[in-house]
Formats: sequence, structure tokens, C-alpha cells
Amino acid sequence: MKIKLNNLTIVTSSGLFKKNLLIEKGIIKQVSDKPIYAKFVDVAIDDKDLLVFPGFFDMHVHLREPGFEYREDIESGMKAAVNGGITGIACMANTNPVNDNAVITHFIKCRAEQTELPVSVYPVAAITKGLKGEQIVEMGDLKNAGAVAFSDDGSAVENSEILRRALEYAKSFDMPIICHSEEKSLSKDGQVNEGIISIKLGLKGIPRESEIIGIFRDITLAKLTKSRVHIAHVSTEEGVDLIRKAKRAGIYVTCETCPHYFHLTEEEVLGYNTFAKVNPPLRTYKDVLAIREGLRDGTIDVIASDHAPHHIDEKDIEFEKANFGMIGLETLLPLTLELVRQGVIDFKDLAEKLSRKPRQILGINPPVIKEGEEANLTIVDPNYKWVLTKESICSKSFNTPFLGKTMKGKAIYIIKGGQFFEINK
Repeated sequence: MKIKLNNLTIVTSSGLFKKNLLIEKGIIKQVSDKPIYAKFVDVAIDDKDLLVFPGFFDMHVHLREPGFEYREDIESGMKAAVNGGITGIACMANTNPVNDNAVITHFIKCRAEQTELPVSVYPVAAITKGLKGEQIVEMGDLKNAGAVAFSDDGSAVENSEILRRALEYAKSFDMPIICHSEEKSLSKDGQVNEGIISIKLGLKGIPRESEIIGIFRDITLAKLTKSRVHIAHVSTEEGVDLIRKAKRAGIYVTCETCPHYFHLTEEEVLGYNTFAKVNPPLRTYKDVLAIREGLRDGTIDVIASDHAPHHIDEKDIEFEKANFGMIGLETLLPLTLELVRQGVIDFKDLAEKLSRKPRQILGINPPVIKEGEEANLTIVDPNYKWVLTKESICSKSFNTPFLGKTMKGKAIYIIKGGQFFEINK
């Protein structure tokens, strides 16, 4: 396939450039300051309002297969990723059976390859067998099978000695540990952020100290072992500050947050809105501001969705019985673009946090837009307005508090693997 792109703005972590591209058989053959007049092209796009990014990457996704295919399967999750303009995802280990052995890792990779969709799937293996926090997995076997990191996400590794040994073991393979930082003795049976809202609703609260203590413990172990720790879904002001100080001290720690933590507050659960029930829970407006500042000053490295699909029967029930989590693959881009419009980050930051940095953390080569490189591109219309409806969602599930909201900005094309994909508007 031969593709010609003229007058589009290329956006990378380094800057914005008005360039023109010629792509043949999946390789970028020409990058020119002048319009390209190649003949006999299969696709020609000429639109000064469109942005070209290195393909986006979501490093925190729950695909649910094997075991929970009624919520999501690998193919439907990949379709949701395509609909969100995402060309690479890392999927968490809390499947059934748990991805704690090479057989499951291999299964996930094979199922993803069978779909022929323009999304690369990178399994994240468990830290401990069965996510029980008791026995470390065979990390070498899992790396050889294709795992890119280790995480018991959804369950914090409570035993600090086991986490220490896991960090030391992972270091020998140059792989990161992704920590779900939570002090479970404080958060046990909690439903929402502890505070005025939890009192109003009569629900057991999850104190912010649960995350703060968890992050402090995980950073301390990273310092002790000199290993790579990545803190998942940061939600508190104090958590951001701890990570900021750790980075200044030279501790090898990275972190991520999610759009719901920089757009929504705990008030979203008023009326017992189970679609807004997540863990860690939505926090206060002060925390939202702190998360935004962490993104602005570079403390927070990555924006990820924590895409967590659930069947409606697991959400449309009493709040205490409802599962934690919301979907997010298809809203990751527009909700992040909102930060650009508000001046919190710029387009370069968006390319860094949605494309380059998550891949770097996982040891994956990021796409490069230059001659001779493979084309892995997401083309975005930043001004396209659309409404998130059940019908527009490609995921099997629709558990999101953003349902019915007007979004601005959408990926409209993906170029990857020598193919051109037009995304349904």
C-alpha cells in the first residue's frame, strides 16, 4: 500500500513540524518540507487541520480474557483500542486463570495476533502466583514468553519482603514492577473516598492514607533494591508529592494517572453512581489540581486508561456489591486533549505521555517518524465533536461516567503494519 500525507502537522515529544509523508509497504519512504506529488497512491490525505502522532500506547488495560470474556475479550478490547486511536496496549494479569505462567502469556499473544487488528498487545504478568502475594512467579519464563512487566494490579503485594525479592528478581531481567500501591488494612471494604461524600452516602470510606502509605512503602523498596518501580493510577496530592521528591532524590520511580483522576471528583458518586466506583477512588478537587500539576511539571510520566470493563449486571446493583472500575480506551485521547486546550500540558507532552514514555518504561521501542522507519501513526482531528454513546463504544461493556458526554477530538486514521485503517466517526 502507498500512502501520501500532505500538509498535516506532525507531533512528537520533540515538537510540532509541518511535514509531508510518503509511506510505501509500511515504511516511511519520504519526509519532505514540500508537498509530495507521488502518483498511483492508494490513500492521499491533504488536511492542514489534522495532527499526526506516533501511534498511541495504553500501558494499563484489562482485557479480561481468559476467563471473563462476557466483560471483554482480547478482540473486543483491541477494537476499542483502535476506536481510541491506540496502536499498542499492555494488558494486566488479573484474568482467570491468572497470567502467572508462560502458557497464559503465550495464549494472550497468539489470540491478539489472530485478530489482524492494528494493535500490538503486550502482556503484563503477575508478580505472585494467583495474585495471592505469597510466591513469586517464574519471571524468566514469563519474559521469554513475551511479558513486558510484572504487576499484581487490583491487589497490592502486602508482604514487603516478598515485594523486595520480586524487585530484586525483576531487576536481573531489566523489567519494571508495576505497583498497585495500597495499604489494604486501611482500605478494606471501603467503597469511596473517605470524607464528606462517604458520610452523606453512608458508605465505608477509603482513606487517602491507604494510597499514600502504599506509595511510600513502594518507593522505599525501590530505593533499597535500586530497582525500577512504576506506580499505577496515582490519585492523591500527597502521592504525587512523594513521587516528585523520590525522583529528585534519584530513585528510579515512574508513575501514571488516568483521565478520571484529572477530570472527576468524588462528587461523581453522588446518587450511588456505580459507574464512578473505581479503585483508587475518585478524590477531591484539590487532588485533581495536584494531579494536573504533576502532569504539567513532569512528575507524572504517563496517562493510561486503566480500562476495566464490567458487565452491566456487575454495576447496576447495590453500590457495596458493584465491582470497581470503568472503561477508558475510547475516551483516553479526547479527555487528554482537554488538558491541552486548558493549558495544563501541550501537544508535545501529550505525545510523550501517550506514546513515547509508556513504551520506554516497558522496554518497547517507540515509533519514530523519519525516513526508513516503520510507519506506526495515529492521525487525529483535534476539533471533531462527538457524543459518547453505547452505540459508539466498541468495548463489550459501557461502564463509564462519561457516557452521554460530548467529546472533542478523535483519532480518525491509523497507519500500522503496512495497512491504513479508517476509524468510524
